[in-house]
Amino acid sequence: MYLYHAPLAAANLPPDGMRFAHVDLATGVRLHYAEAGDPNAIPLVMLHGYSDSWFSFSPVLPLLATRFHVYAIDQRGHGNSECPARDYTIPHLAADIVAFLDAMNLSTAAVVGHSMGTLVAQLVALAAPERITRLVLEGAGPNLHFDVAQELAAVVATFDGTVPAEFVREFQAGSTYRPQPDDFLDRIVAESLKMPAWVWQAVLDGLLAVDTTTELERIRMPVLLLWGDKDAVFPRAAQDTLLAGLASAVLRVYPDTGHTPHWEIPVQYVLDLVEFLEEGAA
Repeated sequence: MYLYHAPLAAANLPPDGMRFAHVDLATGVRLHYAEAGDPNAIPLVMLHGYSDSWFSFSPVLPLLATRFHVYAIDQRGHGNSECPARDYTIPHLAADIVAFLDAMNLSTAAVVGHSMGTLVAQLVALAAPERITRLVLEGAGPNLHFDVAQELAAVVATFDGTVPAEFVREFQAGSTYRPQPDDFLDRIVAESLKMPAWVWQAVLDGLLAVDTTTELERIRMPVLLLWGDKDAVFPRAAQDTLLAGLASAVLRVYPDTGHTPHWEIPVQYVLDLVEFLEEGAA
């Protein structure tokens, strides 16, 4: 059991406080990841949303790294990770995360997922429940059976070799209720544009095919649901489905916040993660 504690500070990480590397996994894919924090602290694996990368968590990584040993992964096809020719289902992405735990010699870890990452995290928890101590699902649901997902799929299906930058900016800006700084959004868009058009399509196909509704009761570890009441992707009904199905889940609702609380209210987000994750290590 990890008992490392450090004060929650608002200072940025020192220049050498963030480490970047690639790792070859047993699933046959090479993933890029960012790593920060004390190796003796609670291990925390963070899984970004659709088309994002480790950089999505940059507003909260400096704070989280004062308390946890954080790994923010570029999932297959995203960011600076490898784009294999196939296998973009959510079970494949989840298998990568279990293989990542193996590669990092992590017998257990807490897992945080955002959006797409929440579906990956749910499948990780189902596939390797003994490896996951606590689960945080931000902007989550058991599936993408919503009109907004079908509308997105119709647009993504039109991509012919390139991804329009103006679409990506609208897509990313539209995930928030509270506007984000232009320079931050510029970098978010640049990270999304690293993903080839055919991977946008393949990953979305995988997302639309997954549904954990009937398997939620098998997720037994404590779960924290984080949801903004202005979330335009996953509705409140999706949160209620998760609460009804999960054995041990609590919901934290953020007022006047959209689909991406870790961008919009990063300090409150970190405080809630610290309270939940360190409760499990006490």
